[in-house]
Amino acid sequence: MPTLAERYAAAYDQVQVATQKAKRPAGSVKLLAVSKTKPIADVEAVAALGQVDFGENYAQEAVEKAQKLAHLGLQWHFIGPIQSNKTRPLAEHMSWIHTIERDKIARRLSDQRPQGIEPLNVCIQVNASSESQKAGVSIAQISELAALIDELPNLKLRGLMAIVENTTDQAKLGQQFDLMAQQYEWLKSHYLSVDTLSMGMTQDLAQAIQHGSTMVRVGTAIFGARQPKTSSEQ
Repeated sequence: MPTLAERYAAAYDQVQVATQKAKRPAGSVKLLAVSKTKPIADVEAVAALGQVDFGENYAQEAVEKAQKLAHLGLQWHFIGPIQSNKTRPLAEHMSWIHTIERDKIARRLSDQRPQGIEPLNVCIQVNASSESQKAGVSIAQISELAALIDELPNLKLRGLMAIVENTTDQAKLGQQFDLMAQQYEWLKSHYLSVDTLSMGMTQDLAQAIQHGSTMVRVGTAIFGARQPKTSSEQ
């Protein structure tokens, strides 16, 4: 069985190869190591290999890891659903929030971001596949939410995040990735701070990179299978 270091190296190389095949500049796609439900020791081990950006889905766990590993200078990205009663700790301890889809949450995060630290980097979550069970704003709602975020003093609009449909239909995936790429280019043309298109996971990252993703999320391929969280741990 591959070691944690070997799995991380393979994931990192996969991103670099896909970037090269897409004729994108080296280093233009960032690997986000999704460490949800994994022990702090595993995060420390991957950080020791040079990884800086880590993604978490559960607010309590994300904040605990950020606090305990503050000395490492890591960038913590929250990529899970946001409850109103969890905005303060996230605003205080996260570097990035990828899942903004409501005005209320955006306002709370800005209001609760501590003074004296950099604005919170945020991405608007988009429901690229228009599936009713998936979170995220519709394509038509992007511009309105972006305008609101741009006015909030303690948030910095960085771009869009999307999870495309879980399908083996490559044409359908390509359409959804293309749609997101178009929306990203539009947003980038209107806001100077926008530089991030977060889309693509282990199974589809090569195609996502081909379509312009600047950040891909990889979890199990690095850290191994996860144990589900209980509701009390979230």
